[in-house]
Amino acid sequence: MSVLVTREGPVCIVTLNRPEARNAVDPPTARALYSAMLDFEADDRAQVAILTGAGAGSDWISSLSIPEDWTDPMDDPIPGPMGPSRLMLRKPVIAAIEGPAVAGGMELALWCDLRVMAKPAVMGVYCRRWGVPLIDGGTVRLPRLVGQGRANDLILTGRPVTSGEAAQIGLADRVCARGQALEEALDLAQSLTAFPQACLRADHLSARMSPEHLAEGLRREWASATVLEAEGIAGATRFAEGRGRGGDFSDI
Repeated sequence: MSVLVTREGPVCIVTLNRPEARNAVDPPTARALYSAMLDFEADDRAQVAILTGAGAGSDWISSLSIPEDWTDPMDDPIPGPMGPSRLMLRKPVIAAIEGPAVAGGMELALWCDLRVMAKPAVMGVYCRRWGVPLIDGGTVRLPRLVGQGRANDLILTGRPVTSGEAAQIGLADRVCARGQALEEALDLAQSLTAFPQACLRADHLSARMSPEHLAEGLRREWASATVLEAEGIAGATRFAEGRGRGGDFSDI
């Protein structure tokens, strides 16, 4: 299965399970992630979720595919290209990142409420090299996390962001040793479950962007991206042919 769901008491662990593809999120995986997060939201026993990746490196990357149908992103029910990116859950979700979380994978990490990064991990808008736009809320959520100026830098250059820099600019909430991201995220999640949950969720919801503003931002992002369909398809094809692997910016 491309997505595995396990439980540690009140903590739900959702694992991307495509190590043979570096945990790239293709359309079936996106749908499975979407369903897993809806199930978590509906499960009264589950209080916090952790999103992580299986296998060495535990990369999160986008398949760099371009949707065939540019449907309004807020039409319900429809998952985002990376799965749950258009949802606003009541319960907190923690990202446990061991390897690269880039392009759509970075947008998936931005969707989470907290991010734990292992020291070798990296984020970045790597899709900048290929003309593939941010279509999973990256342009909406990144400025709120790191400020407009830093978001401009990351969005325009597509450069890699190490875990150390991510912590400095507010992109990562915890940094840990290699191989410890899931354990650190689990400790964090369990600490959250010790609090009265109704109050925690009420404050959590109040502190976030309103659903109306989120919907407006996602629609604006989607409308901007649709005009670039041909450029994005060409870039995604070049990537699929093996160009620019490993974050190589020398061949764009």
